Amino acid sequence: MHALEIRLASLARPLFGAALMRFVAYLGLCAAYLQGGLNKLTDFPGAIGEMSHFGLSPAPLFAVLVIVLELAASAMILLGLLRWLGALALGGFTLMATFLALRFWELPAGMERFMAANSFFEHLGLVGGFLLVAWLDLSEKA
Repeated sequence: MHALEIRLASLARPLFGAALMRFVAYLGLCAAYLQGGLNKLTDFPGAIGEMSHFGLSPAPLFAVLVIVLELAASAMILLGLLRWLGALALGGFTLMATFLALRFWELPAGMERFMAANSFFEHLGLVGGFLLVAWLDLSEKA
């Protein structure tokens, strides 16, 4: 490590190495899943409509499964209860949902395809974040 890198890391570590910052990072990573799960829970007909839109049948069953997954796996990550498993569950779910909902390659060239491609790769970034959470949790328990 270079001296400058060591110095910068020593300045950043008290804030970004703190347990509170890690929790804020986990909360940020789980925010969309908490919001999505709660929205689906409070608007169950809308959740069923979303499942139907993506061709998932029976839609009510898939809606319940998605709500439970989003909320339970987020809670596991935030509370540190089998955090690695919750992270892998949300990562796997995100990967599957991304390939289901954001098939940008099927769209004609234009703004819609551009936006779907951006969202597709942003979701892959979320998957990477969940893999890092699982890796970190498992490596700390080794």
